[in-house]
Amino acid sequence: MLFYALLLVGSIAMSALLTAWVRSTAIAYGLKATPVYGRHTHTKPLPRLGGIAICVTFMTAALAYIPIARYLHIEISTKGYLGILVPVLLIFFMGAYDDIRPLKPKSKIAVEATAAILLYGAGFGIHCFQTLLGGGMIGRAIDLPLTIFWVLLITNAFNLIDGLDGLAAGSALISAISILAVAIIGHHQLMTYLVVVLIGAICGFLPFNSFPASIFMGDSGSLFIGFLLSALAMGAGQSITATAGTAVPIFAFGLPILDVTLAIMRRSLRGHPLFRGDTDHIHHKLLRQGLSHRHAVMVLYAVTAGFVCASLAILLDEKLLVPVFFATLLGICIGVQRLRYPEFAQLFKPTARRRRIETEEANLRRATEALSTSSDFRSMCQVLQESLQPIGFDGLRLKNLGRDGFPIALFHTLHYDWEGKWFLEWSERKTDDTPWEYSFELVKNTQATVGYASFFHMSAKEDFRLSADLLAEDFRVALSDAVGRACNRIEALHQNELNSELNLVRAACRAAD
Repeated sequence: MLFYALLLVGSIAMSALLTAWVRSTAIAYGLKATPVYGRHTHTKPLPRLGGIAICVTFMTAALAYIPIARYLHIEISTKGYLGILVPVLLIFFMGAYDDIRPLKPKSKIAVEATAAILLYGAGFGIHCFQTLLGGGMIGRAIDLPLTIFWVLLITNAFNLIDGLDGLAAGSALISAISILAVAIIGHHQLMTYLVVVLIGAICGFLPFNSFPASIFMGDSGSLFIGFLLSALAMGAGQSITATAGTAVPIFAFGLPILDVTLAIMRRSLRGHPLFRGDTDHIHHKLLRQGLSHRHAVMVLYAVTAGFVCASLAILLDEKLLVPVFFATLLGICIGVQRLRYPEFAQLFKPTARRRRIETEEANLRRATEALSTSSDFRSMCQVLQESLQPIGFDGLRLKNLGRDGFPIALFHTLHYDWEGKWFLEWSERKTDDTPWEYSFELVKNTQATVGYASFFHMSAKEDFRLSADLLAEDFRVALSDAVGRACNRIEALHQNELNSELNLVRAACRAAD
């Protein structure tokens, strides 16, 4: 225990020093990630190469395992040792490259699948059916796809939850505790060593990544951690019973698995591409319900801890599997219901047309809810695009907002056309014809007129009267209030700029006198 305690402290110290160095170096060379409109919660460019510190710490300690094992007279399996380090390095380099030059999803999946095959070849895959069927090609033909699926699921699940400061790193840290318990109970020395090192590397990085973050782990970190945890779970699980070895990792990674499952379901129901990002992940929903950034992360830490406790209960007594499963399922159902995903309420409607109408209504209900907390044009445009694009609208026009003379830069995402209208188009224009357009007056608090809004579609081949009818009064009121708040904010910013310019003029006059 003293040895593992020293190993943990050394890994934490090394990771912290490397993270500070990577952060300062990235800032010095301008290697910072610019926030992407509609995707990121941060507002200023920050370095996103923190995965380098995590990987270098892990690999350095992993290489030190060879002389340490020889000194302690521990046998080393070269196949198993290299079988986990080589694929992990492959994933890290892919993630680092993706941080600099984004890769297509298919390319990333191909590399991840290749790394999973390398893991399986080294003995770290799933071998349940091969054992049940007494070996042979049939068992391997089942186990290999299962291994690839597991690796792809966990690797990308941790990448998907990396949306708030410290969320992915903290969740991985809590989940790793369960894998450490499996390795210790199974007396798997290599797995125990590697899990302790990973925990130390994450602990050293986490203070720099917690809200407000000064550095992100990037894909090089989230994919590295996700892949490594999937591999360590399979490796450690081989030393215990098949039931516990299967159930414990699934429960331990419950939060990322739940998030990716919900993402696939809602994107399928909306008809969106599965690999196109959105802002309806669990952490986004918590923020929309009024939780602060820090509180949302803490809630999800607690959820992860609950999943880990469930996995440890199964590890201690496999007879608890059934009651733990149903208790966890009940908790998931209650939690998802509290998140208020409107898509899942429409799964059992009888006809496709009715389902389409209710899906469109759900989009508008979601937009109405989000607009009630929107206070600037950036967030307002994000909400409108995500809710109205799936039901056929291609853009937005706003006219007569406040008074004239505002600097264009203050409107951020909107553009100004020759007709005196602020507009936003989120779909490519495929025709020069006049678009179909639906307009209405923006009235704040049912009294003062804010301006006029128009939603339009470029195609004349479809009938969008149904979609227009869905723009109900509560949606219009929410949009009017959001536009009013955004205009007031711009007015305040504009006034501050005028005051600043006036102060400069006064200072110049005093200096001239």
